Amino acid sequence: MRAPRPLLWLVVYAIAMAYVEAAVVVYLRALYYPRGFAFPLAPLPPAMVAIEIAREAATLVMLLGVAMLAGRERWQRFPAFCVSFGVWDIFYYVWLRLLVGWPPSLLTWDVLFLIPVPWTGPVAAPVIVSVLLVAGGLLLWRRGARGEPLRVPIPLGILALTGALLVLGSFVLDFPLVLSQAEPPPFRWGLFGAGVSLGLVALALAVRKRSAGESP
Repeated sequence: MRAPRPLLWLVVYAIAMAYVEAAVVVYLRALYYPRGFAFPLAPLPPAMVAIEIAREAATLVMLLGVAMLAGRERWQRFPAFCVSFGVWDIFYYVWLRLLVGWPPSLLTWDVLFLIPVPWTGPVAAPVIVSVLLVAGGLLLWRRGARGEPLRVPIPLGILALTGALLVLGSFVLDFPLVLSQAEPPPFRWGLFGAGVSLGLVALALAVRKRSAGESP
């Protein structure tokens, strides 16, 4: 099936945004990690940290903005954001690999985000989340285009939110160690896997209900 034009341009935009993000990170690492990025983290001036946090917030606003423009209804906007965010995150690492040969593997650790505290984990973890966001977003977009608007029952919404919080916890629970410039402990794969599993179950149940013609 041919991709709808708004969705196609959304993907193009996300890939271009990922290049901009990767280019900025290349500059930052050249300044603060001339011997290569690694933990423990190098201390950054408070002003630079504030600029980085604002840049990340601006990136989210830009991704949200194009998602809002991609559709007129909620069933279009939410899946569009999922797709744009997932594509952006995946291609961020693709561009870094092409530009500077980093990361050397999917198990390499990275600082994933700074809002509201530093998120850390192996590259594979955010990539897994992003692949699922893209797949789920495309599925919801397609079902919405067939006249099945996005309506999530409260129990399934709670299930999905719980999964998201578990995934978030796997990224941020050890942030005090990161801030103290210590080596991060082993990644919490069990917590991460539980969160991803709950999200997948919620999506599968939501799709099943719609396929069976049940009222949400």
